[in-house]
Amino acid sequence: MGANASNAALFLLTTLFDLVLWLFMLRIILQWVRADFYNPISQGIWRATRYPTDWLRGVIPAVGKLNTGAALVVLAIALIYVYSVTGLLGFGVSVLSAVWFAILKTGVLAVNLYTFTLFVQAIMSWLGPGVNNPASNILWSINEPLLRPVRRIIPPLSGLDLSPLAVILLLQVLNRLLPLPGIFR
Repeated sequence: MGANASNAALFLLTTLFDLVLWLFMLRIILQWVRADFYNPISQGIWRATRYPTDWLRGVIPAVGKLNTGAALVVLAIALIYVYSVTGLLGFGVSVLSAVWFAILKTGVLAVNLYTFTLFVQAIMSWLGPGVNNPASNILWSINEPLLRPVRRIIPPLSGLDLSPLAVILLLQVLNRLLPLPGIFR
């Protein structure tokens, strides 16, 4: 396979796995923050991730607010991703290394997911301040646990809330500190 075809296949594989992992991560986060279950976006995420996680819910109990069944599904999908990428590129990886890379991939994707949701929430607040819709309600539920402590340290300046900018900056520093190899990003 040529270099361009290999790059295209790697891009497509990474994008599809990232989207599926984000979906399952959103389920975990929405349960963790106890977001509105009757929100149409929550309902869509719940339905899309229902089967693997509902089957595991009866077998694997939750730990506090963490849906461990969904967390194991995320880890399993990330592990499949690691083996798919290494297979596509033509080299092998040990089981322990694959598990480590899967955990790192999950961490990087979680940081990227929060960065994306904070960015979208900030844009939505600029375009339609005070507008109440299902997306803004979900974004508020997801991001408020990260923003609340920062707002205590950085108060609004002349009505401008800089806490999303500070949190995005901290998340990007954390993203740079995670030692995930470039082929898995």
